[in-house]
Amino acid sequence: MTQLSTGDMLREAKDSGTEMGKKVAEVMARGELVTDEIVIGLIREKLEAGGSGFIFDGFPRTLKQADALADLLDEMGQTLDKVVELRVNDEALVERITARSTCGNCGEVYNDITKPIPADGKCSNCGGTEFKRRADDNADSLKKRLMEYYKQTSPLIGYYYAKGQHCRVDGLGEIGDVKAAIAGKLDG
Repeated sequence: MTQLSTGDMLREAKDSGTEMGKKVAEVMARGELVTDEIVIGLIREKLEAGGSGFIFDGFPRTLKQADALADLLDEMGQTLDKVVELRVNDEALVERITARSTCGNCGEVYNDITKPIPADGKCSNCGGTEFKRRADDNADSLKKRLMEYYKQTSPLIGYYYAKGQHCRVDGLGEIGDVKAAIAGKLDG
């Protein structure tokens, strides 16, 4: 399956030179948030390109986006099989995210607690030696992001539950266990 991360798609579109990419670049250059219509347009482009299935990563985030996605999928004769909620308590989430860093060369993700940067200071994936932390991966920013989640995104749990598409996975387990639990929900 193809992972569709809206953040990655926006960055890719901005640099693509397509009509949609030009719109994205203009909005981002003004420091504004990209509209739901643009995000849905990017998703439409990816769905039209085909594939054996898609995983929406971090989308939809609002009820309006969920309705727009449902309309798009219906229009294209496709369906949404499952919505997986990775359940993690807020304290653990803040602890994990504030400990996160990535390789500046290849993007490999590290975590001070669960997957530290190798002792030799080199990325285990590409050998790079520059590691970055996102400026908004701090406790204050995360608390604001969590508040936005509770106000805007958490209503999606009920939305998809009512449609029979919601399933929940404990996101605090070991990576292999979480992966297996997600696979079991998708296969079930």
